[in-house]
Amino acid sequence: MSPSALLSILAIFIFTEDMTSPIPASRIFKAMVLDGDNLIPKIVPQDIKSIKIIQGDGGPGSIKLMKFPVDILDKENMIYAYVLIEGDALSDKIESVSNEMKLEPSLDGGCIGKFTSKYHAKEGADISEEDITAGKHWCADLFKVVEAYLLANPDAYV
Repeated sequence: MSPSALLSILAIFIFTEDMTSPIPASRIFKAMVLDGDNLIPKIVPQDIKSIKIIQGDGGPGSIKLMKFPVDILDKENMIYAYVLIEGDALSDKIESVSNEMKLEPSLDGGCIGKFTSKYHAKEGADISEEDITAGKHWCADLFKVVEAYLLANPDAYV
């Protein structure tokens, strides 16, 4: 049985992507995660009008019409994980989406971003790749936007 067939039986679709950046991991983590509620609406206002933390310091938050409790906010190891449980990104076929980002320093002074998204289907739903294409690379795309901002602003988040 192929891995994709096995994933379909479990009703979970998993996508992973590794990306490299010349920006140090600590700068991207500060910008994207620790100050993301301020920076992200400024650099992608067409997608996100505001981020409002409704509990804690990076805990459960609300972006536009998305709600996601933060499962992991590990500043030391630069890991950020959350589960999208409510919002426009979920369809009548998708129960939730688990996302994890881990940043690791690379030998050249930059970093490697490792992104994993797990789409959990609603019971009895038949999900195709087209059903999740729009959202499956959202974290990685945002990573590149933050990277471009940091390249253009070398004194930011040092």
